[in-house]
Amino acid sequence: MTSVTRGLIIGGREIPASSGRTTPDIAPWTGAPYAQVAAGTPEDVTRAVDAADAAAGPWAALAPTRRRAIFLRAADLLEARTPEAVALMAGEVGGAAPWAGFNAALAAGILREAAAAITQPTGQILATDTPGAYSMLVRVPVGVVAAIAPWNAPLILGVRAIAMPLAMGNTVVLKPSEDAPLACGLFLADLLHEAGLPAGVLNVVTNDLADAPQVVAALIADPRVRLVNFTGSTAVGRRVGVLAAEHLKPAVLELGGKNALVVLADADVDYAVDAAAFGSFMNSGQICMSADRVIVHRDRAEEFTRKLAAKIKSLCYGDPSDPATVVGPVVSARAARRVAALIQDATAKGAQLLVGTGRVEGDAGALLAPVVLTGVTKDMDIYYGEIFGPATVVHVVDSVDEAVDLANDTPYGLTAGVITENVAAGVAVARRLRTGIVHVNDQTVADEPQAPFGGVKDSGYGRFGGQAGVDAFTDTRWITVQAHGHAHYPF
Repeated sequence: MTSVTRGLIIGGREIPASSGRTTPDIAPWTGAPYAQVAAGTPEDVTRAVDAADAAAGPWAALAPTRRRAIFLRAADLLEARTPEAVALMAGEVGGAAPWAGFNAALAAGILREAAAAITQPTGQILATDTPGAYSMLVRVPVGVVAAIAPWNAPLILGVRAIAMPLAMGNTVVLKPSEDAPLACGLFLADLLHEAGLPAGVLNVVTNDLADAPQVVAALIADPRVRLVNFTGSTAVGRRVGVLAAEHLKPAVLELGGKNALVVLADADVDYAVDAAAFGSFMNSGQICMSADRVIVHRDRAEEFTRKLAAKIKSLCYGDPSDPATVVGPVVSARAARRVAALIQDATAKGAQLLVGTGRVEGDAGALLAPVVLTGVTKDMDIYYGEIFGPATVVHVVDSVDEAVDLANDTPYGLTAGVITENVAAGVAVARRLRTGIVHVNDQTVADEPQAPFGGVKDSGYGRFGGQAGVDAFTDTRWITVQAHGHAHYPF
């Protein structure tokens, strides 16, 4: 049964779509509508940009301590409403409680990091050869930012899409995922408005999946939108990047990954098994950083695979509202069928199922038992394809060089992990991996609000987080001042 109907948020008010239509927000565990949301149109995008543009000047001029107070209050509200957020993620995207709780905590941290950035220095004094002059580099707001957020970590990535842009004095039009319009859009806007965010500074346009291309195109094409940030699949990210380039707008793109966890010959096997299990199966493997591949030195392979199989078989999977559940359903029946097809293709071509069946389960057809595959070769779709589901592949190698070559044998370049007892050896491997992020003696999934987050190659470009985020969501302006009020000209 539908529990709630929500409209667009434009100019601080909740309003219906211009078309009057709504679209269902489907719960993956039950297959029934979790909510109905407004099916926004390109006309609604224009209304949202109108509101954001009108609010841009006053918001940028607001005293920094007043802006900071809003973000700190929003972080407190999010923490206080964590149980509500956990229930929301379970119902809307099938998120298990550990993952949803982590989302709420990190999202609050991102808000606090954005608050801290507001009162940091916004430029520097430059050297100049002009007598009596001051030369300054100043970071200034870009204006209206288009933010497009995904469903898989809805609180984290929804907040990340808007927090630093807003903190830097920009206004935002947010298009949340069709699979999580509440958790990565409307819920967050409610929190920020309750915290005191002025009307029009953040606007949310939800939409039907069929209308997404037109809505996104209208948002990026609007000349008042000066910058785009997108987190999601590489296929969609390419289209977003092309649209932004056509309109001469910078874009921050955080896209897919085919992330490797490298287990060296001297690794602590029990520690490596725990790392691999977490990195591969947290949020049912639906994290851009998930470990799709575990590359193990042959000296540790037999013990590692045996213990990993036992560990994964013990994981509780099923109902995301059950606190004991570690692996919940994937986001939709369509997603489950895609993951199952990757596994079926691999086993049909000779891969072995170490754990799991690869068959879709559950009344709504969105559940898979965790899967571990071995014997995967390049002719199998899963070798290069991002899994984005509860499955991982174990590869066995005979040397560090072979491990590095295999880890780099992917068009993606987001994150990686290296497990070893020799930190120097781990750092040496990390320097050879072609990724934007590497964790030595940790698995592939990690995020901190103050760290530069992003990838290379088909994993996108630009960085969220910390000073990198400040730079990404501001323009550089050069300002000079003649200290004596006039310059000296030759004629």
